[in-house]
Amino acid sequence: MRTLDLITEKLTKAFTPESLDVADESHQHAGHSGARPGGQTHFRVSIVADAFRGKSRLERHRMINATLSSELAGGVHALAIQAAAPGEGGA
Repeated sequence: MRTLDLITEKLTKAFTPESLDVADESHQHAGHSGARPGGQTHFRVSIVADAFRGKSRLERHRMINATLSSELAGGVHALAIQAAAPGEGGA
């Protein structure tokens, strides 16, 4: 399974988001630290889920990082996160 699909599946299962966009931005980092041939190293996540209601930005990032801990310990070098609760701007 591609890393993008695995990230999408895990975040969907963990947070039942209203909206979720996972983008592989590895091509933008070719030649940079952490980049590998074939990509799948740099991702951007935009997610809106009720699970983030009342949580700080740091708490939201920690929730996502914990959900994706095995990917972050493996081949994912960078993960940009925009996380919001429904009705908030920003994701």
